Amino acid sequence: MKYEIDELDRGIIKLLSKDGRMSFTEIAGKMNVTEKTVRLRYKNLIDNHILEVVGVVNPIALGLKAGAIIQLKVRPQSIHKVIDELKTFREIRYVTLTSGQYSLLVQIAVPSQDEITDLLLRLNGLEDITEVNSIVQLEVFKNTFEFI
Repeated sequence: MKYEIDELDRGIIKLLSKDGRMSFTEIAGKMNVTEKTVRLRYKNLIDNHILEVVGVVNPIALGLKAGAIIQLKVRPQSIHKVIDELKTFREIRYVTLTSGQYSLLVQIAVPSQDEITDLLLRLNGLEDITEVNSIVQLEVFKNTFEFI
């Protein structure tokens, strides 16, 4: 049976997406419910894989000051093989299958432009990638984890 989220669940998710360390007591006060209700709802959201609690790192604080979005054309019969290869690249933080000319899109975060060049050369060396289009990120104006 699929878990259906309601307005209370949405409220809890919204509050936690703004401050993941907010206490159940504080959430309960803002939502006008008991702490026990929040605890049970939180557990259901976790158990049903709707909510995942992680620490989000600011890449700039770690010295990862350069980024790029890279579009990849891949031999159709090799999509899964290439995805598996891309997952092994430490610099790649996001891989997605897309529609259009380029079947894969990856996002990278690295210390400098030199590392972008190095990664592009490594990608060009993968035999199942037939074309690479890179878009260097100059500045990020919004990066949020609020989905509700």
